[in-house]
Amino acid sequence: MAKLLVVDDEEHIRLLYSEELSEAGYEVITAADGYKLMERIDEERPDLVILDIKMADYNGLDLLQEIRSKFYNLPVILCTAYDTFKEDIKSVAADFYVIKSFDLTELKKKIAMALEANIPSS
Repeated sequence: MAKLLVVDDEEHIRLLYSEELSEAGYEVITAADGYKLMERIDEERPDLVILDIKMADYNGLDLLQEIRSKFYNLPVILCTAYDTFKEDIKSVAADFYVIKSFDLTELKKKIAMALEANIPSS
């Protein structure tokens, strides 16, 4: 079972994603912000990170750069309410970019694609 780390400062989003993605067969852990995020990733070893961009006190694009520098192969999906960040050069480091929605079909599709692409061939 793949472990997903959802990083979002909105509690209702964390709850929604947690519930929906758990039902879809994933183990879900959450973080309310980027505080000690690298340590958390190091401890929990998630298979994928779903990262909000606009959080109080944290910029998801900066966190993405940190994740990439320390956990290069860890798939990251940027999930935000704003499509304007797609133009930000920093967002290209993400595996996928998903606009937030209460319908998680697109997000689930991208999660499956990211995890599939990251499976080491035997």
